[in-house]
Amino acid sequence: MSDLSLKDLSKKMAKLDFAMLNTRSSVNGLTARPMSNNGDVEYDGDSYFFAYGSSNKVSEIRSDNNVSLTYTGAVGMLGGSPLFITVEGNASLIDDKSQFEEHWTKDLDRYFPEGIDTPDIVMIAVRAKNIRYWDGADEGSISL
Repeated sequence: MSDLSLKDLSKKMAKLDFAMLNTRSSVNGLTARPMSNNGDVEYDGDSYFFAYGSSNKVSEIRSDNNVSLTYTGAVGMLGGSPLFITVEGNASLIDDKSQFEEHWTKDLDRYFPEGIDTPDIVMIAVRAKNIRYWDGADEGSISL
């Protein structure tokens, strides 16, 4: 068992490109989809993702804001050891363009061609309540 700090975990998470956002669908039970992780931001328990307001994931968050995020990947030299992270939290939807600017990266232009002015764009903010991690040698949890 290990006791990584949130700052230590943040450094490892920055190397992971994608997270799976898990929501509850009223039709299909639990569902998940990949979301781009912004590794340029030091993780403090809050995650931010962009989506279209008319998407299923946004509708599901409006119905039930309890979500989870799962991250997996190899960290370290030459692939390194596997890292698995699960985050339980609450999602909120933000439509403030000034907040979009704070979290925007150039890579997002691929999905949102008009940048922060793309019609129907919203930002999903996930505030972590509990984080569990495993990396082969260490495992533990952080409650926020």
